[in-house]
Amino acid sequence: MKHFIFILISFLTFSFSSMAQEGIPIYFDYLSDNYYLVHPSMAGIGEGGKIRLTARKQWFSVDEAPNLQTINGHFRLGDGPSGVGAIIFNDANGYHSQTGLKLTYAHHLRFSRDVRNLNQLSFGLSIGTILSSLDETEFRSVIPDPVVTGIKNTVAYFNMDLGMSYNFMEFYAHATVLNLLGSGRDLYTAIEFDNLRRYLLSAGYVFGRNEWQVEPSILFQLTDFTKEKTVDINAKVYRDVSFGKVWGGLSYRRSFDGAQFQTNGTFGEQRLQLFTPIIGVNVNKFMFSYNYSYQSGDIRLDNGGFHQITLGYDFGQVTQDKYDCNCPAVNY
Repeated sequence: MKHFIFILISFLTFSFSSMAQEGIPIYFDYLSDNYYLVHPSMAGIGEGGKIRLTARKQWFSVDEAPNLQTINGHFRLGDGPSGVGAIIFNDANGYHSQTGLKLTYAHHLRFSRDVRNLNQLSFGLSIGTILSSLDETEFRSVIPDPVVTGIKNTVAYFNMDLGMSYNFMEFYAHATVLNLLGSGRDLYTAIEFDNLRRYLLSAGYVFGRNEWQVEPSILFQLTDFTKEKTVDINAKVYRDVSFGKVWGGLSYRRSFDGAQFQTNGTFGEQRLQLFTPIIGVNVNKFMFSYNYSYQSGDIRLDNGGFHQITLGYDFGQVTQDKYDCNCPAVNY
């Protein structure tokens, strides 16, 4: 019963860690200069490389609440057009968990004759494997249920991500297909997902040429199997200081789809709405950021929010501000 209630409420609140979202759940860490985590074409986008570690925890007062940890690194192969990267992640949600590894190759085409002008089209391909588990060792029933095995079931499957990015000075745009092969997993007897494909579109622009910069951006997601659609509307502000750069912003995520519910004899419909403030600081080659997501609506599992921190390190860039633009993802 505990497991059933947990899944039911998570569905009503669109918690994004549902069984249909295999692979790395897309939260808001991409705003921490971590676009490679969701767009493979960003591997080795600049002159050097980047390492990012993230940790996310939802609902501290709830046992077995969703939590996610990732570590990724990517870098340019010399002065050539190629970039490589790798991602390791662990995602747990109640009795379900998944661990995965992705390896990425990206190719970057430069269109500008002036090396100081950023005009680059990039393509990226990630291949990876995921171990998906369902722990049924604590499932108990007065009447034996043949569906419940009473053991921890684990399956592995292979998948691919494909992406494209275009960076032109302060403007950028990305298009990515996650879980390109749509591979399913034979883990749940009652229901199986044979199409895990997701589509991402995002774009943004950095305004400002002095010590202040403003970066509005947008990210659209479509899940092929469920036809769920969400959009992130983001705004970040940067400030150059003596020891580096400080920045902050706000993201608003809204679902195009709603779930109906009934309370006190009245029916309602709730759509996902998440408000996420984010702050960060860059000091020399190091980066730290924190974001907190608050979910609005009448139906919530817990009043607490979702906490996420990111630690980063940039390396290998020889030229300071290689490109003559305010483009944080490329000029490390």
